[in-house]
Formats: sequence, structure tokens, C-alpha cells
Amino acid sequence: MHAKALRHWLTITAMAISLSPLAQAADYVGGDEITVLQGFKPGGGSDALAQLVQPRLSEILGVDFVNEYMPGATGAIAWTRLAKQSPKNGGTISITNTPMLMTNYIMNDAITYKTDELTPIANVVTDPGIVVVNADSPYQTIEDLFEDAEQNPGTVTIGNSGVGGDDFFTTILLEQAKGLSLKKVPFQGDGPSATAAMGGKIDASFNNVGNVYGQIQSGNLRALAVFSEKRLTSLPDVPTMKEKGVDVVAGSSRGYSAPAGIPDEARQQLIEAFETLAKDPDFQAQAEKRAMNLDVVTGDDYRAMIDQMESDYRGIWESVKDEVGR
Repeated sequence: MHAKALRHWLTITAMAISLSPLAQAADYVGGDEITVLQGFKPGGGSDALAQLVQPRLSEILGVDFVNEYMPGATGAIAWTRLAKQSPKNGGTISITNTPMLMTNYIMNDAITYKTDELTPIANVVTDPGIVVVNADSPYQTIEDLFEDAEQNPGTVTIGNSGVGGDDFFTTILLEQAKGLSLKKVPFQGDGPSATAAMGGKIDASFNNVGNVYGQIQSGNLRALAVFSEKRLTSLPDVPTMKEKGVDVVAGSSRGYSAPAGIPDEARQQLIEAFETLAKDPDFQAQAEKRAMNLDVVTGDDYRAMIDQMESDYRGIWESVKDEVGR
């Protein structure tokens, strides 16, 4: 083969190789656009996940992703739409945040969707809980917050991402463990809760590390403690609650689900896309940079994770519902 012909052949081959993932993805059975329902306002953990994940999934699947924000009822508005009203063709999915995905209906009989009306695709991150305060807060340590709460029961204001969310339950578990009474302030997502803390409108926000890491690094928020088993490599100077004698480990997991009954081929294509994503070194590096703790669990394993979490939180709710008074 002449040199010129060889170069031409190599060029065509290289183009074919580089385009092959998109060529396969162009046959995604759910169409060339996927709507992603988000149950919380922009700027929170769901939105951060979408910005990290969806541009890469778009390349893998060869489709466009369009976010539709439907905040309210701790995600229940979006998930009711997903379960009850969305087309079952693989063209509509949602970010599913646990435990609120199931605590919504565990706590409130008026919420009618159930997780068996969904097709779990993939969990992506599990984000440890964290306590953050304004940079000018008088609370320099978690002990300072505890002391104020002990001296002024029911007055220390603690923001959370919404009634039934992981932050809401974490506050209750902390109250039980420490014998405290805190004033719980619900917001429509982690982002507004963190913003309220930064603005000094609440005393502290119980949030998730991935949501507030950038604000901690920039000095807008101060981290007092994390609800993880061990100290985090991303925040090595921040103590765990367990170190402070509070045996509470908690956080929020975020993934993606579709309505029940989507075509098996669409389900499999979506699962494979997430499994491909999980192996991408650049994706892993970007997640680490954002302090997002990757925990990719797909398909039937994600279903089992959801089912186990529902069982766990039913038990927690039974133990606290009379005390919470709802």
C-alpha cells in the first residue's frame, strides 16, 4: 500500500473508531432526547450530579439531555410525574434521591407513587452528611452548637433539604442521641439550605459534602462535623460525629430511575451507559475534585439497595413518628 493510501486508510479507520460509541448510541431506543426530571431547585445536589454525569452520558448514548426542574414536596412532585404520567419509552427519567424517594410515602399517605412503579437504573453517588455554618458563625466547633442547643432548647435553627430527606432524619437521630431539641427548618433542596446558612438566616445547615464542598473551600461556609464512619480525605480536618460520641452515620444517595415498564432494551442501554461512565478515569477524577463519593450500583442491585433502604427507614420512622408529631 502506498504511503498516501495508507494515511487515508488510517484516517478513515481512526474516524470509525472514534465515532463507534456514538454510532451505537444513535440507536438508543428511547429516542434522541432524554428528559431528566429534577425534584429540587437548581444549585443543589441533584443539579450538581446532572452537570457532572449528563454531558458524559450524552457522548456515550448519543442523545441530548434536557433537565426539567420540578421542586416541591421533597421530590415527590417529580417522582409522582415519573411514576404516574411519564411516557414509558425510555425518553423520560429522573434523578432519584434516597432516602427521600421512599420516606415521602412512608411518612405521608397522600403521596401515591411507590418505588415498584419505577425502573431503577443506577445509583451514582452516596454523599455523607455534614454540618455547616456561616463563616462568621459564633460556632467554631460542633461542641459550640451542642452547648447552645442545650442552653436554649428549640431555638437553634437547623436547615434541611425538606421534610423526609436524609438531613431531616439526621437531625432527628442527632436529637435522640444527644437529648437535644433543635428547630428544624425545611427548604426545597440542599442548595437553598446552604444558601440560607451562608446568609446567616439559619444557625446551621445539615447538608451533604458534595453540595457544600466548594463553599467550604472558598471560605463561605465552615464545616463542624461529618456523619461518616471515618474522616474524609477531602476534609481531613473535620471530625466525624462518631468521634464526638454521637453514633450517627448518614447521607444521601443519588441516582437515576425511569418509569416502570420501559423497554428492556432501553433499560439495558441506560445501565450499560452508567457502567461505562463509572470506568472513565476523567469522570472519576472530576467526581473526586468535587468531593462526590462515587458509589455506582446498577440495575437489580440498585433495586435491592432501594428496597433495603425502604425497610430501614420504615423502622426509623416507626421509632420517631410520635415524637416528631406528624
